[in-house]
Amino acid sequence: MAEVVKMPKLGFDMAEGKLIRWLVAESETIQKGQVLAEIETDKATVEVEAPAGGRVHKHLVA
Repeated sequence: MAEVVKMPKLGFDMAEGKLIRWLVAESETIQKGQVLAEIETDKATVEVEAPAGGRVHKHLVA
């Protein structure tokens, strides 16, 4: 079953973040806890980790 990984809310007042770069490719097999991407907010740059292992189907950015 597919699982959508959304950008985490990093603080009560966080309104937006910017995807800096993907660290995994589409179709790549990943492990739980593996870093998928880096995001930047007005206060920090943060790594987004995989909540589960599996395969990256597609990169989507809204």
